[in-house]
Amino acid sequence: MEILYPMFGMIFVTAIVMMLLYISRIQALSNRSKNPNRLPNEVARHSDEIRKYMTPRNRFITENYNHLFEQPTLFYAVVIYIFLMGNSDLTHLVLAWGYVLFRAIHSVYQLTHNKVKWRATIFGIGGAFLLIMIAREAISLLTS
Repeated sequence: MEILYPMFGMIFVTAIVMMLLYISRIQALSNRSKNPNRLPNEVARHSDEIRKYMTPRNRFITENYNHLFEQPTLFYAVVIYIFLMGNSDLTHLVLAWGYVLFRAIHSVYQLTHNKVKWRATIFGIGGAFLLIMIAREAISLLTS
């Protein structure tokens, strides 16, 4: 059961970024409504249309939120698989928490400094935790 806790940790990280996303969108819509060049009846039909009213930091929030629905979906699937197969052990637990930790660090870094070189390094370390989990399950499957 403990293997599910890191999954909730990842859900929690995503929820925090989601709250920041909502705040950033409200700010962008407010900035858009104050724009003197905006047509009176102009309506934003897609989030890309308000992006030009967002600060770079607020765009980082949008990008990070999108990233949290890419690789972490594989993490969720792997954790559920490990749980259902009854293969949870201390190593998987450490790897799962390591993944969550580095995804959280990745989010904080992308929301603040956002230098791709360092962000990619953080991303790679987190991804390595996930790949090791997958490799361990593949070995378990092949040797059972």
